Amino acid sequence: MSDRSSDLDVFDRKILDVIAVDGRISVTELARRIGLSKSPTQARLKRLEETGVVRGYRALFDPIRLGRDHVAFVEVKLSDTREAALAAFNDAVTQVPEIEQCHLIAGAFDYLLKVRTSSMGAYRMVLADSISTLPHVSNTSTYVAMQAVKEEGVAAVAEA
Repeated sequence: MSDRSSDLDVFDRKILDVIAVDGRISVTELARRIGLSKSPTQARLKRLEETGVVRGYRALFDPIRLGRDHVAFVEVKLSDTREAALAAFNDAVTQVPEIEQCHLIAGAFDYLLKVRTSSMGAYRMVLADSISTLPHVSNTSTYVAMQAVKEEGVAAVAEA
């Protein structure tokens, strides 16, 4: 299987749609839901895992119940955008646990970060002690989220 989604057939897409919502489903139940027997379903799931289409399984936590309901989006502008500087920033940003997401952006700034903390005070500390000290950061702009309207990001596997 190549890296192209067009190599996925209808049963592969059904498998992905089901496990995107229920990653702990049994192979027997998965087979029932997609309309195949257990053995071919298990073989397809294994192939999807081995080829990297399915990269892993994880638990989703309720951030509010964990006391991490402060979300800020941070635009980051770098002083240097050559490949070595981008690589240094990319490596360093993975070491900051409060940064949930980091995206390289084409636009007026270089990166967009999603940062989750317990409070505005905690965010200010992360900004001062971690984000502002990342390699090549020249300036940041913060946008505080008031409410998450859609956040879990379960996307259906669209037909190619």
